[in-house]
Amino acid sequence: MLRETVAGVLTLLCLAVGSAPCAAEQGSGTAPFKPQQPSGYFFVGGRYVRVGDKTTALGQMFVDYRAPERITQPYPVVMVHGTAQTGTNFLGTPDGRPGWADRFAAKGFAVYVVDQVGRGRSGGDPETYGPYARLPAEDLETVFTGQERFSLYPQAKLHSQWPDGPGVRGNAAFDQFYLSQVPYIASALKSEELVDPALIALLEKIGPAILLTHSQAGVFGWAVSDQRPDLVKAHIAVEPNGPTFYDIRFKGGTDWYERVGDARARPYGITRVPLHFEPPVSAPTDITVVQAETATSPDKIRCWLQAEPVHTLPNLARVPAVIVTAEASFRATMDDCTAAFLTQAGAKPDRLVLADHGIHGNGHMMMLEANSDAVSDAIIGWIAGHTRTPARP
Repeated sequence: MLRETVAGVLTLLCLAVGSAPCAAEQGSGTAPFKPQQPSGYFFVGGRYVRVGDKTTALGQMFVDYRAPERITQPYPVVMVHGTAQTGTNFLGTPDGRPGWADRFAAKGFAVYVVDQVGRGRSGGDPETYGPYARLPAEDLETVFTGQERFSLYPQAKLHSQWPDGPGVRGNAAFDQFYLSQVPYIASALKSEELVDPALIALLEKIGPAILLTHSQAGVFGWAVSDQRPDLVKAHIAVEPNGPTFYDIRFKGGTDWYERVGDARARPYGITRVPLHFEPPVSAPTDITVVQAETATSPDKIRCWLQAEPVHTLPNLARVPAVIVTAEASFRATMDDCTAAFLTQAGAKPDRLVLADHGIHGNGHMMMLEANSDAVSDAIIGWIAGHTRTPARP
C-alpha cells in the first residue's frame, strides 16, 4: 500500500535540459515560467511516496516545450494526447513531416506538449499506479486508421487521409504509429485523478493558456476548465472522450452500435471526477439520464442527456470551447451528443466540423494524417476569433 510522505513538489523534477533551471513552482507572486531557449523540457507535479520498502515518485508529468524566436500569440498552447499515446503525436507525423507542435510554433505560439502522468516520459510504474493495459493493433486498424476497410460505423467509408493508406499493418506509417503506442494506466478514473492536478500545476507554472486535448484527454480539459476557468483561456476539444455517460461498441451493419453495460462510464456526463454543477450534485445519482428518442441523423447515435430539471455548469460556461470533429472518424457519430450535453448545461461550445470547412477524409488521428497542416490551421483560425489579447499593464 502507498504511504505518502513529503507532500511538497519535488524540486528535482523542475529542471529543464538545455536551458537555465526552471522558475520555482508557481506560487503567490511568482512570475510565470518563460522559455529561455527555443526548446527544452521540465517536469511538473510529483511527490515522494513509499511503496513497500522503497521511496519513489508519484504524479509527475513530463512537459516538452518549444517556442518561436518571437512569440506573437497572447497565450501558449498546451497539447494533451489520448489513450495509449504520448506527446509524440504532436511532435511529428509517422511519415516524417513536422507535427502540430511545430506548426503552432511557426504561427507564433509557445507550445507545451505533455506525456500523461504514469505514461511515456512521465514514467510508468505498476507498483505505484496499479495495473496497466495496452491497445492491440486490431483496435487501431478497425476504428482509428484503417476504418474504410471494416465499415463498423457509417462514416468509416469516407476515410482517405491516412498517409499512403490504408492504415493497417504493413503500411509504413501505420507501423510507425503502432510502434509509438505505450501501456497506459488501466483505471480511467485514476488517470483523471492524476492528470487533472498535474495539468493545473502546469498552468500555474506557465500562466493562462489554451488547452488542446485529443480523444481520452477531453475529460481532463473539461475538468481543468471547470476547476480553474481563470487559467484556461480556451479549450480545443479534438474529438473528446465520449459519448456522454455511457460507452458504446461498434458492430457494423444496420444496427451498427450498442451500449456497453449498464454502468455509466462517465458518471458526470463528460468526466468521471465531479464537476461544479448548479444546483450542486453530491453524487452521480443526482443526475437523471434519458436517451433521446431519435438520433439527429441516421449516421449518429441517440444521445444520453440530462432529464429536466437540468444541472448547469457555470464554470465551463466561462471558458470558450470548440469541439473539433473529422469527417470519417468514429467520433463523428457522437460528438454532437457531447455538444448537446454542454449546451444543455449552459456551456454552449462551438463546433468545428472539418468537412464544413472543406477538409475531408480525416479519421480520429487527424494530427498524423496527410492534411494535418490544414486541420491545425483551421483550429488556429478558431483560436484567433475566440481569444482576446490581454490588456497591457
